[in-house]
Parts: sequence; structure tokens; C-alpha cells
Amino acid sequence: MSDNTAAWIDSPYADLTIREAPMPKPGPGQLLVEVRAVAANPLDAIIQSNGTVMYGWLRYPVILGEDVAGVVVEIGADVDAFAVGDRVVAYAMGLEKGRDAVSESGFQAYVAVDAGLAAALPAATAFEDAAVLPLAVSTAAAGLFESDQLALDYSRVGKEAARDEVVVVWGGATAVGGNAIQLARAAGYRVITTASAKNHDRMRQLGAEAVFDYRDPQAVDQIVREVGGSAVAGILAVAVGSAEPCLRIARGTGATKIAMASPPVSFYEQPRRRGLSFARIRLFLELGTRTAFLQVRSRAHGIRASFIWGSAIATSPVGPAIWGAYLPAALASGEHRLYPEARIAGHGLPDIQKAMDTLRRGVSAQKLVITLDRAPRGS
Repeated sequence: MSDNTAAWIDSPYADLTIREAPMPKPGPGQLLVEVRAVAANPLDAIIQSNGTVMYGWLRYPVILGEDVAGVVVEIGADVDAFAVGDRVVAYAMGLEKGRDAVSESGFQAYVAVDAGLAAALPAATAFEDAAVLPLAVSTAAAGLFESDQLALDYSRVGKEAARDEVVVVWGGATAVGGNAIQLARAAGYRVITTASAKNHDRMRQLGAEAVFDYRDPQAVDQIVREVGGSAVAGILAVAVGSAEPCLRIARGTGATKIAMASPPVSFYEQPRRRGLSFARIRLFLELGTRTAFLQVRSRAHGIRASFIWGSAIATSPVGPAIWGAYLPAALASGEHRLYPEARIAGHGLPDIQKAMDTLRRGVSAQKLVITLDRAPRGS
């Protein structure tokens, strides 16, 4: 009998079910973490809404969840940077192709995570606050620094570098956007972003030098004017529908690279059930048409527009640079702020499904976090 419990998704589109799960065993380079808090991500809700459309390699039943914070209870071989008892935040990689979608996914009491995608937490940092970080900061890092994305220079992240180049982040108040602002600034780049008016002060606190309201019809022109004659190192498009204004900004500033963290349509605009429906057919027709049109227009103007895959940093030098060299010290010093704000959505695995349903209805500048009670573990 296992001492582990998980929120399982037994088949595409199904609600989560709480039951016993195998106790993960950390492999080489891994940590076994007793989970104290998890966050619900749009990715989790999208997988549940889309069935096998995007993550066709999953073989159900599986466990969802990427964002975890907790305590290290066991260490695999070849791990030197952590010890049993360490408080950590980590990116659970179970849903990625070739990974174990049971032992390495986050919605459970114990999870095996890669030590290279974990960071020590300051003693004063609450687990629920830290749980907002992993997928968002990893996706932001991939978009900014991976060679097939914006390919920004990360060699001096956190070392007070200064460059007279601009990074534009459309959607700064999103989880990915807020972390991208901080990472770009830590690498020495100037940042211009967009957000609703109520979030402008927060964006400046994160490091943006100028903020514009994305709802303003003049926002694109305002950003182009703000850039002036400065070089634009790249544009990060976050949130549904952000690619089109970012393409216009690229054309107006001479930027040649756009990294996109969101599709051009919302995957929530479909029924969460099997089979064809008018809404699902319309959504995927619109997705295909708008994506193809965007690529044609981008290439016609010498602009590379690419979609970000946040887990890319797990197998590239970007992962160690951000999770190993930058985050532990930046979290300890407060240089990197935990963003967005954690909104407690429950206190146990059964509350995760409710959090995902809330996420589909819309959450702004917050991340839904579920705290977990300390899990008993046998000897």
C-alpha cells in the first residue's frame, strides 16, 4: 500500500479523481519532494479541455501539474546541490514527451523532480507564494533565451549587466509576462510592456520602463514611438491574440524575432467532452487559419515568429543558467519577485479541479494555488 495520493485524470476530458498513487522513486539527478503547495496552470486546463489534441503522447490515466513547492525527503544519485529537509520550488516535468506522467507530475503528495529545475527557498518564503513560479519562469526563460526563440544573451543574468537594447513584452501582467520582464531586466535589457491600467504600477515595480494599455487602439503606435531609434532585441507575445499586435510592432521597429507563448485562439472556447462540435470545429479552423496567415505575413517581412515550449530549458544551457545560477540567489535577495500573486483556491487535492474550473472563467494577474497538508509517509 502506498502512502502517496494524487489527483488523477483517468481519460481525456474527465474530471480529476483523488486516489492512491505509487510512491515516486527519484532517479539520478532527481529529488523526491513532499509537496506542500501546487498551482493550477492554463496548460493543465487546456490538456483537460483538448483531450489528445496537443499532448497526444499521454497514456491515461495520468497526473497533471507542473508547479510545486515543498520539502526534499529523498535524493537520487548524482545530486550535490540539495539535502534532505531543504525547502524547494520545482518544475514537475511529467507531462512532457518521454517523461513519466505519473511519478513526475505535480498534483500529488510526493513527486520526483529534476534537481536542475529546482531552487532552494528562503526560510521566510511561504510554499504557496513560491508555487506560482516554475512553469511561468521556465516559459519566460525559454522565450527570451533559447537559441530558436529570441536568443537573448543570458551570460550575465543577475550580474548588473546593462544594454541599450529593448525587449517588448506584450502581456506583462500574465504569469509568463511578469517573469519575462524580470529576467530580461536581470540580463540587462530595457523592457517595454503592456497591461491593463490597474497593473501599470506593478509592471514598473517588476522592471518595465514604460507600460501601455493593451486595450488602447493606439498601443502599437505608442510602443513604436517609445522605442524610438533603439534596437529591439526581440518581442515576447503573451496572452491569446497577442501575436498580431506584436507583428505590427516588429514591422514598426525593425525587430526580426517574435516568441509566442499563447495560441491565437482560446482553447477554453469549446465543450469539455468527446466528439466534434460546431465550437470545436470553428476553433481549430480559426487556429489553423490565423497561425498560417501569421507565418506568411511574418516571413514576408523577414520576421521569425515561433511558439515557445517552456520545457526546452531542461535540456539546454538556459536551464542551469536560470534555475541554478540565477534563481536561488535572486529569490534570497528579493531581486526576483514571486509573480503573479498567489490566490489560495483550496486546501487539498480535491480542490484542484475547482481551481481549474475557475481558471477557465478567467483570472487576472494572479495564480490559483492549492495548499496540501503534510503527507504521512511510512518507513
